[in-house]
Amino acid sequence: MADLVFFSGTMDCGKSTLALQIDHNQRARDRQGLIFTKLDRAGQSVLSSRLGLETEAVEVDDDLDFWDVVVDCLTAGARVDYVICDEAQFYTPRQVEQLARLVDELGIEVTAFGITADFRTELFPGSRRLVELADRVEVLQVEALCWCGRRATHNARIVDGVMVVEGEQVVVGDTATASEGVVEYEVLCRRHHMRRMNSHAARAASPSPDTLPFDLDACPVPPRR
Repeated sequence: MADLVFFSGTMDCGKSTLALQIDHNQRARDRQGLIFTKLDRAGQSVLSSRLGLETEAVEVDDDLDFWDVVVDCLTAGARVDYVICDEAQFYTPRQVEQLARLVDELGIEVTAFGITADFRTELFPGSRRLVELADRVEVLQVEALCWCGRRATHNARIVDGVMVVEGEQVVVGDTATASEGVVEYEVLCRRHHMRRMNSHAARAASPSPDTLPFDLDACPVPPRR
């Protein structure tokens, strides 16, 4: 029986690496599939992991219809035994519904990978719909770590070294723009995300370059606006 499975987690927890491993295992058993991604850090039409592995993929835009793409492949005589979808948090809710239809009506196994919540701790629309429709939601067991050593549970957006909690939901990291400055992302534990205490701020608050401030008084909760 085919399933729609959603593997979720923060950055740095191995989602793309697992996607590549699943594709490898499928192809090793002479199965054929399609790989999709959107806004991968390595550029368009590629699925890459931070370990340096990558493979070609179909770039997803908001107009892409998964049902039409797969049916066109099948009509042309190609086999589609499975579909792998990386960066699925950026998909539209309608596209997630198309993935569910592939499972239900064509019996194609669909495995999606993505971040659940954005830098504001709000659910991405694509991730929300996946949680609502998936047969299984799996949290990856490879733990990303906050700068303090605790388990990282939240993604933080850093602009010119300062953590921000306002702005557009989707901004690709490691880029420089006139409006945003240098945008990076960092994973934090809930405690330090709520206190806006990223690693840059922790080093600035430390009395010694070799010591980071674990005392919560050094990073109080910001006042509500």
